[in-house]
Amino acid sequence: MSRKSKLVILGGGESGVGTALLGQAKGYEVFVSDKGIIKEKYKNVLINNNIEWEDQQHTEAKILNANVVMKSPGIPDKVPMVKALLKKGIPVISEIEFASKYTNATIVAITGSNGKTTTSMLTHHVLKQELDVGLAGNIGDSFAKQVLDHDFDNYVLEISSFQLDGCFDFNPKIAIITNIVPDHLDRYNYEFENYIASKFRIVQNQTKDDYLIYDADDEVILEYLKNNSIQSTLLPFSLTKTIENGAYLDQDNIKITIDNNQIIMPTKNIALEGKHNIKNAMAASTVGHLLKIRKQTIRESLENFQGVEHRLENVLKINKVQYINDSKATNVNATYFALESMEAPTVWIVGGVDKGNNYEELFPFINEKVKAIICLGTDNEKLIASFGKMVDIIVETQFMSEAVKIAYKIAEAGDNVLLSPACASFDLFENYEDRGRQFKEAVRNL
Repeated sequence: MSRKSKLVILGGGESGVGTALLGQAKGYEVFVSDKGIIKEKYKNVLINNNIEWEDQQHTEAKILNANVVMKSPGIPDKVPMVKALLKKGIPVISEIEFASKYTNATIVAITGSNGKTTTSMLTHHVLKQELDVGLAGNIGDSFAKQVLDHDFDNYVLEISSFQLDGCFDFNPKIAIITNIVPDHLDRYNYEFENYIASKFRIVQNQTKDDYLIYDADDEVILEYLKNNSIQSTLLPFSLTKTIENGAYLDQDNIKITIDNNQIIMPTKNIALEGKHNIKNAMAASTVGHLLKIRKQTIRESLENFQGVEHRLENVLKINKVQYINDSKATNVNATYFALESMEAPTVWIVGGVDKGNNYEELFPFINEKVKAIICLGTDNEKLIASFGKMVDIIVETQFMSEAVKIAYKIAEAGDNVLLSPACASFDLFENYEDRGRQFKEAVRNL
């Protein structure tokens, strides 16, 4: 490659700095630009590797001089700088697109509105027992940096719709779509169809030699498959239907059939609880079966998997009240699964940045399981309008420590206190991890 090829990276976080290092190694002239402040640890990496960077500004002349731009998934397409790049015909791609060009690994790519982190971690847990496999995407060290430092034979990638929007040639051997429900609609002109199409970019380059594993109980996915021609070999999974090629639940067993080769996994000892986690287990087991992992290994992996931080995580039991951290539930559907799995009266902590939420599907659970609601956000009007008449106690706060203290006063022996916000965290917290950690700290300080 000629030295003149200029790679500009917008965003100096994990994916940006990983891409900068890989780009430099592949002979690009690299420039990193961040409108915000680049964290100290990332600045040091850029300085130590003599990579040019700037923060708290975008120098237009340098950026619009690029041959290719890698954009952090957090930057919307509608910002002026991205619009200017596209107008000039400069390709704007994601880290996933860039890094995938430099590896011949077998890639398992997982997307979906909910369940993708758990499914990615569970799939990685199954595969790592017998294969050389990395875990990247929305999770852990950047994909680009792993391709540079190690280049595993296989990767499990958790991929958001924002990352898929910047994918054009990317083609995973195995794609998984866990489910599709309205989410991030603010990024898609409030058009659900745009968001659905974005998720299905994961299979845009697949052929019949590649696989799409998907939830056959999800009407949105079924509708899209019915109306769009997809080349992939389809491997559905279902809790309610008998599936000939794919996975389904038969009483207490998961049955997985691929090319007439069937394996059976009992569900009774699966480490993760809840119906949605049986689906996650089906998806992960199907990948294991496809990649020739031994049945015994798959079974043991499902039984000893530790789960994901901030996703229905039991924190502590205090005075016979169980405190549960589900901060990762940043949309209504994720909270639906959380409330569905509650088997005791629940004090529910909810709220944050509403992304155009419709709370109606939660109403049956509120009537049946929720005894009090604590609204934790800067604007709780919609929550109070939606749930105010459904519970006897509904209170507002803007502090996690206060929310937990109020819950402590309300909850009685045998109850649950559940943080499952159904909203993004950016009004009061850095991100959902910060929100979850603050919840756990407040519980430990009771």
